Amino acid sequence: MLEFLTQGFNGYAVKYSPFFDSRIAVASAANYGLVGNGRLYLLSLTPDGIVADKWFDTQDSLYDLAWSEAHENQVVVATGDGSVKLFDISLDEFPVQSWQEHKREVFAVHWNLVSKDNFCSSSWDGTIKIWSPDRSDSILTLPTHSCTYSASFSPHSASILSSVSSDSHLRVFDLRTPSSASNHLTLTIPLHAAPTNIPHPSHYTVQATPPSEALTHDWNKYRATIVATAGVDGKIRTFDIRAGVGQGPLAILPGHDYAIRKLAWSPHVSDTLLSASYDMTCRVWTDGSTTDPTNNPARAGVGGTDPNKAEIIIHRGVIDGGAGGMGLGGGRELGRMDRHTEFAMGLDWCLFGAEGWCASCGWDERVLVWDVASVVS
Repeated sequence: MLEFLTQGFNGYAVKYSPFFDSRIAVASAANYGLVGNGRLYLLSLTPDGIVADKWFDTQDSLYDLAWSEAHENQVVVATGDGSVKLFDISLDEFPVQSWQEHKREVFAVHWNLVSKDNFCSSSWDGTIKIWSPDRSDSILTLPTHSCTYSASFSPHSASILSSVSSDSHLRVFDLRTPSSASNHLTLTIPLHAAPTNIPHPSHYTVQATPPSEALTHDWNKYRATIVATAGVDGKIRTFDIRAGVGQGPLAILPGHDYAIRKLAWSPHVSDTLLSASYDMTCRVWTDGSTTDPTNNPARAGVGGTDPNKAEIIIHRGVIDGGAGGMGLGGGRELGRMDRHTEFAMGLDWCLFGAEGWCASCGWDERVLVWDVASVVS
C-alpha cells in the first residue's frame, strides 16, 4: 500500500488518468470543505512512492474532478463557489477555462466517455449542466428540482446520463429525445421502493424503506442497463433501467455503518464494485449477478429456507449480517480496507496493469493506493 499526505487539505475525490497508469489527480478542500480554499493535486506513482508533480490552489473548496477523455493534460473540477474550472496541468497556474452558471455548490463532474467532447456537472441548485471545453457557456441545462449530488454519462452511450439526488430518486435522461416539457427526462426511479423480483413472494415480507438522500451512483461497465446507487442509509442498491419504475432494486447490499459517499464499478469484472463510506472503510462487493440463484435463498426462496427467518432476511436486506453476509439478490461483501482514520470520500479503479489496483482518499488528509486482492477474503 502506498500513501501520500495532502497536508492541510481533506480529500474529496481521486481519479486515475485515462491515459497514464501512474498519474492520479486529487480534489481536496481545507477545513473539511466547510470554509476555505481548495487544492487540485497532480500525483505520480514512482519506484520511490507517490510524489506530487504540482498542485493548483483555488479560492473555494473542490468537491470532485474528472480527467478529460480527449486531452491527456486537462482536468475539470467542481467547486464550492458554484463554478466549474478546467485546468491544463502542463501550465503552472490558473485554469484555462472557468464557467460560473450554477447558483450553489457544484458537487459532481463527469466526462462523456463515448463522445469525449463534453462533460456534465451537477449542483445543489437542482440542475445538471452539460459543457464543452470549447464554449464559454453551457450547452444544456437539465432541471432535477432537488439537490443533485451525483451526475454521470453512461459509458455505453454518448446521449444518456443519469443523476441521484436528495429526494431519493435516480433520474435517467436521453438527449436524443425531444426536450418538450420533460427536459429529456425519460425515467425516474424511487430508490427506496420495495423489491418485487422475488421468485417466491409467499415466503417473504417485502417492505419499502423510508426515503433518504442518495449521494453517489455509477453505471456498470459491462452491463449497459445496470446502475448502482448508495447514500445516507448505508446500503448499495442496483437497478436495471429496463424494468422501469415499478420493479425496485435488483440487489440490496447492506453492511456500511454510515453513509456511503462513493461507488465505483470495476472496469475489469462485471459483478464487482467498490464503496467508500463515512464509516472510514472502503469495501469490495459482488452484486450476485454471477451467482447461481439456486444457491441463494434470498433470491430463490428454495432449499428449506425458514419462512419466518426469510421475513427478517428481506426486511433487513441481509442473511447473516457483517462482512460476507449475503444481501438481497445474492450480493455480498468480499472484503474491506480500513486504513483511513476519517471519512473515506473518494475512490477510483486503475484501468491499466494488473487488475484490481485502486486509489482512495479521505478527510484524514491521506491518499492510499492499494490492491483490492489484498483485502478480499
